Amino acid sequence: MYAVIDVETTGGSPVHERITEIAVYIFDGQNIIDEFSSLVNPEKNIPYHITRLTGITNEMVADAPKFYEIARRIVEMTEGCIFVAHNVAFDYQFVRQEFLRLGYKYEREKLCTVKLSRKLLPGLRSYSLGEICRETGIQINDRHRAAGDALATVMLLRLLLSRGCNEDLIRELTDISMKGLHPSFDRNIFRNLPEEPGVYYFFNERGEVIYIGKSRNIRQRVIQHFTGTGQAGKLKMRGEIVSVTWELTGSELVALLLESDEIKKHKPLYNRKQRRALSMYGIFHYLNDDGYVCFSIERIRDVNALPLDTFPSKAEATEVLNAWIDRYTLCQKLCGVYDSPGACFHYEIRECRGACLGIEPPETYNRRAELVIRQMQYQHHNMFIIDKGRHPEEKAVIKIENGRYAGFGFIDADCIDGTESLHDCIKAYHDNHDIQWIIRSYLRKKRVEKIIEY
Repeated sequence: MYAVIDVETTGGSPVHERITEIAVYIFDGQNIIDEFSSLVNPEKNIPYHITRLTGITNEMVADAPKFYEIARRIVEMTEGCIFVAHNVAFDYQFVRQEFLRLGYKYEREKLCTVKLSRKLLPGLRSYSLGEICRETGIQINDRHRAAGDALATVMLLRLLLSRGCNEDLIRELTDISMKGLHPSFDRNIFRNLPEEPGVYYFFNERGEVIYIGKSRNIRQRVIQHFTGTGQAGKLKMRGEIVSVTWELTGSELVALLLESDEIKKHKPLYNRKQRRALSMYGIFHYLNDDGYVCFSIERIRDVNALPLDTFPSKAEATEVLNAWIDRYTLCQKLCGVYDSPGACFHYEIRECRGACLGIEPPETYNRRAELVIRQMQYQHHNMFIIDKGRHPEEKAVIKIENGRYAGFGFIDADCIDGTESLHDCIKAYHDNHDIQWIIRSYLRKKRVEKIIEY
């Protein structure tokens, strides 16, 4: 059974925009057996350019039902049906987002008539609904209105079913393909996957962890592993997965930290790349015999000191170091990127102040070098990083002690009244160069809720 659906909206983003009209036709492959259509009050303004496209005005939806008033009807009508639309991702995501605002997870298999048309009607100039209908002689009444477009999609689906569309092809094009799955895999797992940040685990039939991943949206990422064709390794892994578990983290940073630790602990077969160190090179600093702060790029395993920053390749480390040289007018020679018994190249073009020749004294040169060091080190030597928890009443806490990662934990949001409770909630985890790289790069690029010094 198919639920052929079309929605009109206030814009293109399911997160920020709302549905203004919806139409649902329940189609058994031959006939329409049920139908529903309604304007929807989006509880926000309809932009002028949308009104020009659809003809739907703010006045038309002012007295229309809000989505929650028709939600139960949509759930009951579409239960057990495949959700069908032309460019199904658009309509499905809008419907799902409306339900998420109501605290309900709307889950249906999806079938896209654009993809189906490309398979069964090859060679068309365009696969827009209007163009396909012109090419096939399907009449559309009320173009860019939900009922008109949905009814045209029903007619198109009927045509495609008569052109050789079978169960196998539909299964291939629904959101999650059964092709290549292990016989013991329970497909109902997909219905329970959370759309929240965390770490997920794939197990084989012997109960062994064969892959560990992290995502800001576990459901979306896990499903990606089961869709499409992909590389041979991906297909082989898919065929070995028997079960999926997950651990919610709330914070994306905690997900990254937990994933790194779990991969090193379990050494999953299909995490070969992540099992190797993320960071191979580091930028280190030291004082030379003349009292100048110097920087160098070294392989991490060759140096016992803690680097200012870590990188997967020497080229990436060199790029960052060159950026520091330009920004802070540092000496190429003292930064280890220009090997010469005399002056560095930048001195010749007057972009170095002569520290390489002892012309600029260490005191003034080191002030600029110390700016780099302070920038690359943690904001505080001892601190708690506070971020989102696994639910609104909770916070994630990451502990840095003496410049090293000590672990993470979770605490009730209303209990952050002193550092004692923050210390108590921490579960100890190992520090390493990969973890340092994850935390430092995350703090430079993204925001956390709060940092508390102790």
